Amino acid sequence: MTTATRHPRLPGDLWQPGDRLRDTPQQWQVVESARPYDSAFISLRDDVLRGQDGSDFTRTVIEHQGAVGVLALDEERRVLLLRQYRHAAEQRLLQIPAGLRDVPGEPPDETAARELAEEGEVQAARWRQLLTVMPSPGLTDEHWVVYLAEDLKPAPHPESFVAEHEEADMSVLWVPLDEAVRAVLDGRIVDAMAATSLLATQHILD
Repeated sequence: MTTATRHPRLPGDLWQPGDRLRDTPQQWQVVESARPYDSAFISLRDDVLRGQDGSDFTRTVIEHQGAVGVLALDEERRVLLLRQYRHAAEQRLLQIPAGLRDVPGEPPDETAARELAEEGEVQAARWRQLLTVMPSPGLTDEHWVVYLAEDLKPAPHPESFVAEHEEADMSVLWVPLDEAVRAVLDGRIVDAMAATSLLATQHILD
């Protein structure tokens, strides 16, 4: 790593060629920890941390299993979006096929292929990892692995999958990639996984 150089006019350091720009693992001292809530999907953990100045303070962490998402792109550069009701948001959101990593030992790419077949009834011959994202690291350890899926064809409905609750009222919409990106930039698509994957896909294709 090169020696940091200060910005000539504004606060902070300048990135230097040769520095690898990346997040770095770090763990501050946990003085005390309690777990007031557990469920099948999330757990809450209250940690008392010791800061770098020696003071103690509490942070609540939502523990999450992690999730995968799939940006499915057809040969005409249309993307598969789902119209799905989300109760916490009180909206029917435009989202991409996604799901929890709740099958022990299942690799994320296999989870992604299963979710695409279950929610979109589509399968893909070409896959590549598009993004790894932490949507709200100030509050949760949740992380997403998002894939770009291409060379698509219809998939048989998985016999083991029964749509229920919100998924029973879900519908599929194919949208030109450029229009979907405009919807993100206009604030018409606000789901974080959909927005980041649409912008990333446009970037790597253009």
